[in-house]
Amino acid sequence: MKIRLLAVGQKMPQWVQQTFNDYNNRLVKNQQLELVEISPVHRSKTTNPIKAMQVEGAHILSALKPQEKLILLDEFGKAISTKFLAKSIKSWQMDGFDIAIVIGGADGVSDEVKQKAFAKWSLSLLTFPHPLVRVIVMEQIYRAYSIMVNHPYHRE
Repeated sequence: MKIRLLAVGQKMPQWVQQTFNDYNNRLVKNQQLELVEISPVHRSKTTNPIKAMQVEGAHILSALKPQEKLILLDEFGKAISTKFLAKSIKSWQMDGFDIAIVIGGADGVSDEVKQKAFAKWSLSLLTFPHPLVRVIVMEQIYRAYSIMVNHPYHRE
């Protein structure tokens, strides 16, 4: 089972790359995430947001591997807990699923991406900047693996 993070956006601040890599490197090799950055559509006052989402959506879907199940991070998705994430990862391992977690662009994702989603999850009722979402997702995956092996990183 592999997890890939498909994220619209490039040229993240150094602290994002550094923190993402720090948590990822704490995981054993076969648990580490692969980060795939999707080029965002340049936006201006005249940019049609629906067209931008469609272009970015096409790039997301073309980056998706045939055997991967797509999990979309969406403000209207199901609110999940870290324990739920840990149980999901364990289930994916048992079932042999490869997962692609998608962080959409500034305007969200296209209907095509939404329809392809195996699940839609919300990280919070709050709205986070996209760079921070990468860090939150990576930390939560590390925390979920910690729960699975009873590592003291996660406390209740």
